[in-house]
Amino acid sequence: MTTTYAALLRGINVGGAKKVPMAELRKLLGDLGHGDVKTYLNSGNAVFSSASRDQDALAAELEAAIEKHFGFSVACMVRGGPYLRAVLDACPFPAERLAGKQLHATFFAGPPVTADRFAGIDAAAFLPEEFRLGDQVLYLYAPGGLGVSKLAPALSRPGLLKGVSATSRNWNTVKALVEMTEAARG
Repeated sequence: MTTTYAALLRGINVGGAKKVPMAELRKLLGDLGHGDVKTYLNSGNAVFSSASRDQDALAAELEAAIEKHFGFSVACMVRGGPYLRAVLDACPFPAERLAGKQLHATFFAGPPVTADRFAGIDAAAFLPEEFRLGDQVLYLYAPGGLGVSKLAPALSRPGLLKGVSATSRNWNTVKALVEMTEAARG
């Protein structure tokens, strides 16, 4: 029996650095023995099926394959379709009324991320922008979009997430990955 996953690659194809063509990423995942491989956009999102149940091992395997094939390291997170559905369903903001660029999910890997990490952030100073913490995910509402957000840089300041790997996706991408993982499961 296989499980459907989404791989989230951090920081590829941005500003000409760390180029990972999606066709090559699909082939790489297939060569690792994974099936039903599809990619979404050009920003490091792939959906695939695997007999493995170990998301961390799958991420480490993909990171090693990318480094061997492309010659640079890329942090990868692998998340199962049911987890992504739970993230979508647990959104504390009215996602159905917001544009996809106004809402983002930052996924965490590593030790559990708890609210005490963000205790030093004066949330009221950033209104109307807001954030909420979920299960290894941070939801960010930025009405003007991430490009002009003042809260996003505060949430990613050095040391705040020490020892934690993180990667963000806009809400349109989160929804698309949920749809893709659910469609792959049939």
